[in-house]
Amino acid sequence: MIVNTITDAKANLSSLIERVLQGEEVIIKRAGKPVARLSSYTDRVVERQPGALAGKIFIAPDFDKLPPELEQAFGMVD
Repeated sequence: MIVNTITDAKANLSSLIERVLQGEEVIIKRAGKPVARLSSYTDRVVERQPGALAGKIFIAPDFDKLPPELEQAFGMVD
């Protein structure tokens, strides 16, 4: 279904949503050009895969070590 003006879409939003729920796609135009599409929402659940990044990430052995100037700034050096 194509709605020719945003004003029409505002006035008929509830009925447009009902049509979308029935499986129809709604295109909204402004000045004769399509600017928006209403379609049904589907929840995209992506299953997590433990270890998917194994071997792709490198963490340096000194990752947790602060540079000496920061240790001094934070008073961590005697």
